[in-house]
Amino acid sequence: MHTVIKILLSIGLLLLLFLVNISIGSVHIPIGDVLDALTGGDMVKASWQTILFQYRIPKAFTALIAGVGLSVSGLQMQSFFRNPLAGPYVLGISSGAGLGVALLILGGSAFGWSLTNSTGTYLSWGIWGVIIAGSVGAILILLLMSFTAWKVKNSATLLIIGLMFGSASGAIVSVLSYFGNAEDLKLFTIWSMGSLGGISGGQLQVFAGVALLGMIPVLLQIKSYNAMLMGERYAKSMGININALRWTMILSTGILAGSATAFCGPIAFIGIAVPHLARILFRTSDHKVLFPATALIGAAFLLVSDAISQLPGFAETLPVNIITSLFGAPLVIWLILKRNFISDF
Repeated sequence: MHTVIKILLSIGLLLLLFLVNISIGSVHIPIGDVLDALTGGDMVKASWQTILFQYRIPKAFTALIAGVGLSVSGLQMQSFFRNPLAGPYVLGISSGAGLGVALLILGGSAFGWSLTNSTGTYLSWGIWGVIIAGSVGAILILLLMSFTAWKVKNSATLLIIGLMFGSASGAIVSVLSYFGNAEDLKLFTIWSMGSLGGISGGQLQVFAGVALLGMIPVLLQIKSYNAMLMGERYAKSMGININALRWTMILSTGILAGSATAFCGPIAFIGIAVPHLARILFRTSDHKVLFPATALIGAAFLLVSDAISQLPGFAETLPVNIITSLFGAPLVIWLILKRNFISDF
């Protein structure tokens, strides 16, 4: 099938999944009524209007942005490091975001501040406090990785150092968790499971703006990623500035993955599994095709995961990270056993 047709079909499927996502949940809203509301018509029930526009549509757009950001980050890292298991968490940037949130939520036990009251709800800091803390943590690790990239010229060494940053951040989070009180620990645990809800229209605009900023380096370096498929020496022989590509990759991945973690919490396996799905479905290694394909599949994957996590017909909602892990882990295992994609890098 022609690549353009596949892209168009992917866009159509994504639009359908978006409609399905916002129509299902504890309260089912028929897709016909959803279409009427989106085109300016009135809904049968006023409560549906509130549910749709104040909760489900912002959540669905959050899934789109996070899915695109995490999957594109994963593709960048897999192509640059030529490692099929590289993902947006490898550089430690997402772990840094988690550390920032842990310091805010769990640090009260050690440093004397508190984010929660007796019911475990947000107080003065609110969701913005969590977003800012996660962003600061991601930025600090991003700066450390940038300094490392300046000092270290070997990409494999950079990958190992990123893993060490992630491990160190995780160790500090574990120490904070050990000394944290029950209420703060519960709140941090809920955040660490990932959530696409609770983001207002204003916060969503900030998230979209930051994600768009992170996509700019990707668009500028597509040809360079194609050259990297043959290795750094070949890329250098083609006139590619490896140092410049390394810097833009770190910057783009840091912005995309860091913002997604700050706004939504950690969401696993999107960055690792989706780029491989794009390669299989589109049967190409050309990044001019892979980047839009990965973005579309990543957004669709997270929309489906969110729809499943809502447990249609039930009042309960599962954390989205549970669903992405349940589906992502078997998918990665299947890719290894079925296609043996390790040999493709």
